[in-house]
Amino acid sequence: MSATGQDYYELLGVERGASDQEIKKAFRRLARELHPDVSDHPEAEARFREVSEAYEVLSNAETRQLYDRYGHAGLRSGGFQPSQSDFGSLSDIFSAFFGEDIFGRGARSGGAARGGDVAAEVTIDLVEAARGVSVAVPVELAAICATCAGAGAAPGSSISTCPRCGGSGQLQHVSRSVFGEFVRQAPCPECGGSGRHIEEPCPDCDGAGRRLEERSLEVDVPAGIDDGQRIRLSGEGHAGAGGAPAGDLYVVVRVRPDERFAREGNDIFSRVDLTIVQAALGAKIAVETLEGSQEIEFAAGTQPGEVRVLRGKGMPVLQGFGRGDQRVLVNVSVPRRLSDSQRELLAEFERASDEHTYSADPSFFDRLKGAFR
Repeated sequence: MSATGQDYYELLGVERGASDQEIKKAFRRLARELHPDVSDHPEAEARFREVSEAYEVLSNAETRQLYDRYGHAGLRSGGFQPSQSDFGSLSDIFSAFFGEDIFGRGARSGGAARGGDVAAEVTIDLVEAARGVSVAVPVELAAICATCAGAGAAPGSSISTCPRCGGSGQLQHVSRSVFGEFVRQAPCPECGGSGRHIEEPCPDCDGAGRRLEERSLEVDVPAGIDDGQRIRLSGEGHAGAGGAPAGDLYVVVRVRPDERFAREGNDIFSRVDLTIVQAALGAKIAVETLEGSQEIEFAAGTQPGEVRVLRGKGMPVLQGFGRGDQRVLVNVSVPRRLSDSQRELLAEFERASDEHTYSADPSFFDRLKGAFR
């Protein structure tokens, strides 16, 4: 019985009228938290035994009915004794009782394992990200051994069935738990799970059937890609064992910062500096874009904080149509050092100015906020 005498429904955190599915779900959640395989809390093992006992009682219709009517005393008088057997691993419990492993996937079946996936990284410039570029990606891959064609045996030598596992590649071990008997499977140590006995291993791959090779793969980076996005190349990962499919190659793309531009989605932001004379009289200024330099005409009286929008000059839409915009923020440079003659000229200009020289611009802050929306 529960050492604390705590209510079994409270231990599992379910109502007394909970369905079998709700009870199973509650125990599965608690088992993931409390099983000694995954928790280092000092009380985890004791609590796991309590919730296992609660599940053992409530998952059985007969013992649940007895407990609902008479409580712990009814179970004792009925001769119920909780199992004290080894619980096994958390993966064993889930795969044997729920038909899944601790990650919620279906129980695994036999057969050759698919090759592992490979990760690589490339770094490109922002301009290259805007145009799209083809880059060489160096990777180290497990490839099929050319000497034995993946068989693992030296040319001319024989391959027979493993005498220990009978060709299954697996050995079984039976243990008992609170749920009954569990059958654990492990790869055969004699053949490493292949089910084969190789008389003379291949000298180039030591019988593995695969060898590590350095390759350079050409990867097409699409226009519009952003920093941190991945490109998946199906079947370009590690070769599978025993003729199984190869894994995939995942290429993480890094985009170098460009001091001329800031990116937000598909839009590009940049800045243009005008002198006070250019801003006051108007000027044609060359502005950098992703496609090169472009002249823009600024009207007389251009104010600091104004934003010029260059339609379609931003980043291409990744795997789509169209482009973002480039937004150019105007900065007016105020001179820091003046000669005596320059000071006199500015003073003369100020004396000649009146209330009409400077007009109020109430939309300045709206434009500034719009530039960095």
